[in-house]
Amino acid sequence: MTLHVYDHTSRSKRPFRPVNPGQVGMYVCGLTVQDRPHLGHMFAFVACDMVRRYLEWQGLAVTHVQNFTDIDDKIIERARREGRTAMDVAEQNIERYHEAARALGLLPAHHYPRVTEHVDDIVAMVARLVEGDHAYAAGGDVYFRVRSFERYGKLSGRDLDAMRSGVRVAVGNHKQDPLDFALWKASAQDEPGWDSPWGRGRPGWHIECSAMSTRYLGPHFDFHGGGRDLLFPHHENELAQSCCAHGGHYVNHWLHNGLLYLGKTKMSKSDGNFLGMETLLERYPAPVLRFFLLNGHFRSQLDFGEARLQETSASYQRLVRGCSRLLKAVAAAESGASAVVPAGLVSAPGSRMAQAVDARRRGFFASMDDDFNSGGAIGELFGLVRDINQYLAETGGRGLDLAPLVAGRDLLTEADGILGLFPEGLGGLIEEERTVPPEVQELAAQRQRAREDRDWAEADVLRQRIQDLGWQVLDGPHGTVLEPRGDTRESSDF
Repeated sequence: MTLHVYDHTSRSKRPFRPVNPGQVGMYVCGLTVQDRPHLGHMFAFVACDMVRRYLEWQGLAVTHVQNFTDIDDKIIERARREGRTAMDVAEQNIERYHEAARALGLLPAHHYPRVTEHVDDIVAMVARLVEGDHAYAAGGDVYFRVRSFERYGKLSGRDLDAMRSGVRVAVGNHKQDPLDFALWKASAQDEPGWDSPWGRGRPGWHIECSAMSTRYLGPHFDFHGGGRDLLFPHHENELAQSCCAHGGHYVNHWLHNGLLYLGKTKMSKSDGNFLGMETLLERYPAPVLRFFLLNGHFRSQLDFGEARLQETSASYQRLVRGCSRLLKAVAAAESGASAVVPAGLVSAPGSRMAQAVDARRRGFFASMDDDFNSGGAIGELFGLVRDINQYLAETGGRGLDLAPLVAGRDLLTEADGILGLFPEGLGGLIEEERTVPPEVQELAAQRQRAREDRDWAEADVLRQRIQDLGWQVLDGPHGTVLEPRGDTRESSDF
């Protein structure tokens, strides 16, 4: 299949074609670092990490840029309250981001530009917009003339005359049109500021991303990531000012992830409705949090809660155990520790397993090609777990077919490289064999005698007693296998 990605302009999916053959430019709106990151922030970064991994798996050279807004009214205000400098506040929270990113297995971006390091680029872009009559200076501020861009509102699907300007912070009262927004803001004497043709000031919020993205990726690139709440006004304004500054196109595909809700409202720093990543990582394993964020389509809303995280943790462990079982079967077959079907031959269960792995592979990559649907792809991995459970139940772990088992392992290897679900790779998943306790072995022997006597009611009672002790009974034509409870062939939907 061909990768299809959602296009905001046509409101439909279309085949992905890189702006530059063999290369991909991806810019991700990063944190405004007045506070520590929360899981809602990390949703965008995990989603874009998954996108990058898949593009690189396809052989494309990705340049990944993710900024930090390290000067902002909220950063300045926090620094005042705490008796610190704005730089101190920013540095602390940037380091907190990197700690969370490492825990969640994010590939480092190739560039982490900061606003304070790119003021010259920003001033140059603002000057270009002023020269082109797309912006005007007033009272020490500079505003973008929204009505100078005919396509304004098309990205977010809004009617120009029905909009508010939606500026992020209050600015002066010098606008020529209520829709216009600030590109440059005058700084008070006790605030950080930089010299410019319009006086001492600092960048507006929207212009920074336009300047930094084009600085590293050029005026036209492939992907721009960020939360759905950035669609308007931030990304709408970015698009307008970038196109007016450089002409032509700006971004081909916008990767707007859904919002993360805590209770009935979205997780948000400004509302105080959030759990910091430091707190979450003390309560939940990082791989479970990453799995939670990827086990659905990244454009969909996510609801966060204790019960949901417990379900997610159980499902993740079920996936880990199933993958471990497959890896141990491959190891047994390769080492000769288990009887193996002779090379060139295949058993009936092996034939079914080979067909199942092929179908799971097609399903996995079909999901990824459908606008990076990681949730659908993970569903195929759970399907593979059910297939291997069925295969091992049929064979009783004897007479193994090496080729389909290796094919399953290869699919898991590729999937992990794309989704990043297992921090230590597949090798870290092989669990120590749990010895079946004597009392469980005795119950299993009693159950086998009941089955031989066709006393199905007694056999069912004994099965339940085995399960109550934490073990699962898998019956197959070659005998019964006992596995730790939770390794079932049931659907993983939750």
